[in-house]
Amino acid sequence: MRIWGKFFGFAIGFMFGRIIGGLIGLWLGHLFDKKSAQLSGIIGKGANRQTLFFNTTFAVMGHVAKASGQVTENDIRIATMLMDQMRLKGEARKEAQRAFSEGKASDFDIKACLKTFRIISMGRKELLQMFLEIQIQTALSDGEIDPKEHAVLLTIAQEIGYSRSQLDELLKRWQAEFNFHKGGNGSQTSIEDAYDLLGMAESSSDQEVKRAYRKLMNEHHPDKLVAKGLPKEMMELANRKAQDIQLAYDRVKSDRGMR
Repeated sequence: MRIWGKFFGFAIGFMFGRIIGGLIGLWLGHLFDKKSAQLSGIIGKGANRQTLFFNTTFAVMGHVAKASGQVTENDIRIATMLMDQMRLKGEARKEAQRAFSEGKASDFDIKACLKTFRIISMGRKELLQMFLEIQIQTALSDGEIDPKEHAVLLTIAQEIGYSRSQLDELLKRWQAEFNFHKGGNGSQTSIEDAYDLLGMAESSSDQEVKRAYRKLMNEHHPDKLVAKGLPKEMMELANRKAQDIQLAYDRVKSDRGMR
């Protein structure tokens, strides 16, 4: 039973308003305790966090896909590809499809959806970034992002604590990753895309490149992401991202003659 809100509410209220102030403080403290208990009950269950991440991901994907005016074949392809990568079958796949359809609805309240998601994610930066990157991947399914899609992505980013400049940096990296896959993931990929994927420039020192690589690998480590709330079904997405980072780093190392 939670009583600290009541205790401090009464104490602070009594200091400023004696009995009446104490009673008001007691009531406000009771509301605080009640809300804290509700949040703890939700947040304390990892399975609930993973389920919410799963459903929110596909619902917001549907909203992003609809942003340009209509859901295209590319949008459906990227959603299907993600479901295939996660090996979703049966009820899990139906649930993803239902969430995607809900996100396409004209009355979908994206801000309310993201507010709940941010609370239950408990500020886990790597988890929030993975979520944002999946939405960027959806918007980039055709290789470019139109102004309406960018506006929706900005709303998503800001609702989960990212600035416009942080979003644009992620967009630059994901555009490079899109080109990276298009180029065959290897020596045919431009060195510029490899640097952009790492968030680095050709003028960066070897040490800066190494630090950026290690930071990105840490942020996208599949086991760590699952432990923080990433659904196990989405582990393959984190694996693929880690592989892309490794390939880009290997490309840069080869170009620089680094060990």
